[in-house]
Parts: sequence; C-alpha cells; structure tokens
Amino acid sequence: MYAVFAVSVSDTVASIFGFKMLKLHLAKVSNSSVQTLRNQLHKTYRRYCSGNEKSAESIPGIAYSKLTIGVPREVFKNEKRVALSPAATALLTKKGFNVAVEEEAGIEAKFLNEEYAASGASLVSRDKAFGSDIVLKVRAPSSDEMGLLQSRANLISFVYPAQNKALVDELAKKELTVFAMDAIPRVSRAQVFDALSSMANIAGYKAVVEAANHFGRFFTGQITAAGKVPPAKVLVIGGGVAGLAAIGTAKSMGAVVRGFDVRPSVKEQIESLGAEFLQVNIEESGEGAGGYAKEMSPEFIAAEMALFAKQAKECDIIITTALIPGKPAPKLITEEMVKSMKPGSVIVDLAAEAGGNVATTVPGQLAKIHDVIHIGYTDLPSRLPTQASTLYGNNISKFLLSIGEKEHFNINLEDEVVRGSIILHEASTSLCTFSPIALMC
Repeated sequence: MYAVFAVSVSDTVASIFGFKMLKLHLAKVSNSSVQTLRNQLHKTYRRYCSGNEKSAESIPGIAYSKLTIGVPREVFKNEKRVALSPAATALLTKKGFNVAVEEEAGIEAKFLNEEYAASGASLVSRDKAFGSDIVLKVRAPSSDEMGLLQSRANLISFVYPAQNKALVDELAKKELTVFAMDAIPRVSRAQVFDALSSMANIAGYKAVVEAANHFGRFFTGQITAAGKVPPAKVLVIGGGVAGLAAIGTAKSMGAVVRGFDVRPSVKEQIESLGAEFLQVNIEESGEGAGGYAKEMSPEFIAAEMALFAKQAKECDIIITTALIPGKPAPKLITEEMVKSMKPGSVIVDLAAEAGGNVATTVPGQLAKIHDVIHIGYTDLPSRLPTQASTLYGNNISKFLLSIGEKEHFNINLEDEVVRGSIILHEASTSLCTFSPIALMC
C-alpha cells in the first residue's frame, strides 16, 4: 500500500513540477521512508508556492482585472466618434479589464449597444462611465463633464495642452493622471498608437471626396462620343499624412495631381504616389522637430507665394494642410489668388481649425466666395465616424496596453512614450513641457 502511495505521489509531483528524475527515485522508495518522503514533498510544495507569490508581488502596478475602463458618449457639437469600437473593447476585456460603456455611446458611429455587450462590456449610465478608474475619450472633457470625473482617476484623450492651459489646470485640481493622444512621440514603437496620423489620414481622404462632391466635372479625363473631357487638376499643399492621403485619393480618381512641401524629404513620397512635386528655386530645408515643418525664411515664403499664385490660375482644386506647431496656420493662398481661380473651382482648407491656410476660408463652414467653393470643415474625421472610431479605438487600446506589463497597469516614466504623452500625473504638471503638436503635417 505504501509503495503504491509513493509511486502515485511521485507521478503527481512529476506531472506538476516536471521532476522526472524525482519520479524515478521515488518509485524505488521503501515503505519505511514514506513519512520522510511526505515531509520533503510538503517542503517542495511550500517553496514552489512561495516562489509564485514572490513572482506575483514583483510585478509593478495594478492588475487589469481590478480596473474599470469607462467609455462615455461624446457630446461635443457634431462629434460622432467614440473612443472604443466593439472590436477594441473585446481586446481589452480579453486582457482582463472591466469595460463600462455608456449606453448609446457608439450610436453615431453605427456601433450598437448589443455589439458592445457581445464584446464583454457593461452598458452603464453616463455617471458610471465617467466614474471609472480609466476614462477613454476622443475630445477633452467639457466643463460639465469635468465634475463627473472622480479624483485621482486616469484620463486618455486628445487634449492639446499647449492650446488648452485652462483645461489642464482644471484637470490638475482633480488630481487626475492625464495622457494626451496628441502628444504621443513620433518614434517607431509608437506608430501603432499614433491617433493624429490616423485622423489625418481620414481627413486627407475625406477632403478629396468633399471636393469631388462640390466640383462640377469628372476628376478623371474621358474621351466619349459626346466629346473629350479633360482631367481635373489638383494641387495639394503639404506632404504630411493628410496631404499624402489626399494625393493618393485624387490620383486614384484620375486627376492630375501636384504636390508641394517645404521638406525635401517628402519629394520621393509625393512622386511615388504619381504626383508631380513642385519646387521653388531657393535651397532651404523646412524640416522641423519630430518630422514636422518649421517656419521658413521671408525669401522662401516670397518664392512659394509666387508659385502658388501661378498654380491658382491653373488648378481646379486646391487642398491645403500646412500647420506649424504652436502657431496659427500660415496663410498661403491670398484673396487675390482666390479671385484668379476659375469659376466653380474648389478649395478644401484642412487647417481651418487653426485659422486656415486660405485668406477667405470660413472655419467650420461651406462657403462660396468669388465664385470659388470653400470647404472649411473642422470635423472631417468625424464625418467618417465608423472608420475614424475603428482606427482611434485601435490606437488608444494598444496605447493603454503598453502602459505597464504582464497585464498590470503601471506608469513607468522611464518609458519614452509614456513620458512624452503624460501631461498630468496626480496633479503634477512638471512632467509636461506642453509641446505643441501639428495635426496635418
């Protein structure tokens, strides 16, 4: 009986701990050694459990299973996006997070309550969503929403701290830890978190779609029985993410596309999409910090303005995307240039929210000035809410999962992405330099 006990115990230990040699040894144990064997097994088991406890205790941060993520409905005017899609919600719940989504939060993005519930989320009231440990949003909280956030919680959203100092001060009063999706550093590892690029990509695409909708002719050239139709000529100013998206979309629709950027490194990218790269006869690099454009010299500006004046007379559609970090958008198209454009031409000013690149742009509105249609919408990503929410949800969920390790949420300021994007840490603003980030370029 005791011999059988020794062998069966040895089988169990071997299967649990993988001690194959121990199994062979225990099979030969005599009946008189059973008690000694049991004592040894108990010691081994205690050491094993003790090691596991120490391992668990050594993981810094809070386990995902102990945290609740809140996703409230966006209330900013004309905002149709939502911070998490059902697919992104499923990713977070599978990792162990508790996700609380406000009822109807995704309705404008065509995500139904049932889809969130099927992804493992709880459908809750607005107050409960804002009362979560980690709140995910698209837009920064409004003054009304500020009171719903619990003290010492975590907030991740677009914030633009350089332009919203008063908002940051209010968030600091609640001792919040705040990450700005617009401040994520542009490094290789953070590309998957880059919500600015995701939204700029959508804006560039949508700019061309809006232009085509208001333009009175085909984009592509055609030869028909009724006559020859020339292709539309499109000028895209700015070769960042939005500009390249616009170039690619316009080219795919058959237009003749020209692109301009102050950064010489963009030339190859523009030409790879089949567009003509326009240049001025002054050698000056527009490369700024973080890959953004910098402000150019007066001589360069004069030369590019002469170039734009010539292009305005030739092109049917002008799309502008130029922004300079921390400053109003540069005025690149004057009213005189607008007057020189052909009747029925279209301008899409993607810098409208920062004042616009076109002197006659009306931010947030569609207007006809000097017989030229001006599209100054400031919510182009929100006009493709399903796509925008899907991409943003991917960005913000993967960013959240990067904060910590081994399914524990932990703010490690030695991580360059965390350090670059955090603007408040329990009311301290000393971590943030309020570096302004450009949206389109």
